[in-house]
Amino acid sequence: MPDKDATQGIPVGSERYYLVREDILPEALIKTIQAKELLARGEVKTIHEAVEQVELSRSAFYKYKDGIFPLSKLDRERIVTISMDLEHRSGILSRVLAMIAGLEGNVLTIHQTIPLQGVANVVISVETSLMEESVAVLLDKLRRQDGVTRATLVGQG
Repeated sequence: MPDKDATQGIPVGSERYYLVREDILPEALIKTIQAKELLARGEVKTIHEAVEQVELSRSAFYKYKDGIFPLSKLDRERIVTISMDLEHRSGILSRVLAMIAGLEGNVLTIHQTIPLQGVANVVISVETSLMEESVAVLLDKLRRQDGVTRATLVGQG
């Protein structure tokens, strides 16, 4: 008898997710992924070209495009929130942001407190879906950045 939790999917918010082998997926779902990959790689410029190349109707593509993702992409699409203490010196925050951008992190929000006793707290939210490096590597690089006295992961989703 299967484990009860295994039959319930993985809840994320009000949605449930399942891991399914490709060979049992309906052809329209596989073709949707193929069309999305063509678009992502820049091999085609429009959805019309992508669906035509994989022989999928546009209506099927639009029906499934927001509901199917390669597992590697789903695993990487997340937003992390990092709290840091920065020394109150010119250019520290700018260098931190440049370093994050250099790792392909996309800074979504920044909240900085007024410096007290020469230290400002900065909380940033970073989209990590395009990053080649892990969040652990990002945190390590932040901690080694000149002027950063503390960097801690406070949330991820």
